[in-house]
Amino acid sequence: MVKLDIISDPICPWCYIGKAQLDRALEAEPDHPFEIEWHPFQLNPEMPAEGMDRHAYLEAKFGGPEKAAEVYATIAEHAEAAGLEIDWSRIGRTPNTLDAHRLIHWAGIEGCQTAVVSALFRAYFREGRDIGDPEVLADIADARGMDASVVLRLLASDADREEIAARDKAARDMGVTGVPTFIVARQHAVPGAQPTELWRKVIGEMQEKLKE
Repeated sequence: MVKLDIISDPICPWCYIGKAQLDRALEAEPDHPFEIEWHPFQLNPEMPAEGMDRHAYLEAKFGGPEKAAEVYATIAEHAEAAGLEIDWSRIGRTPNTLDAHRLIHWAGIEGCQTAVVSALFRAYFREGRDIGDPEVLADIADARGMDASVVLRLLASDADREEIAARDKAARDMGVTGVPTFIVARQHAVPGAQPTELWRKVIGEMQEKLKE
């Protein structure tokens, strides 16, 4: 197997697009050698714990509604090309994603990490759910075979907060400034939402190397 580490944030639209394009390659190459692990990166580490109104957030980040609309029009085009349906109108708040990253970490321990990541993207971008809400996170966990009551107890505690912060810092110290960032075989960093064709080429190259 070849390790594929993915550094991402579940409210990052480019991460959602990048995952969709990678997923297409994995489906087309079912004998791919990748062993995938997801790693935390908070786009907004200073976000209040309760999150904030999404329109206010976007206008502050991009310098006004017109620039925000321009940026998200481009994102919407890429999402559509990737076969994704995003309902922007349903997203009312931009959450703090620390707890979502804690859930992804616990899902990794239980062997359902990618399924939980997929569910978080869907909940946020298609269903407009607040993935900073512990009840929403517990519901997502339950639907993927995790124990919702345990997840709620963990979320109510400080469990693994320092772990997530340390891993986020490690990514930044390594030079990661944006997500998604893919690290192939612990050596080659591939930043950004890459096209399916590139991933199929990488998979082919990896398969040839493994035969040597």
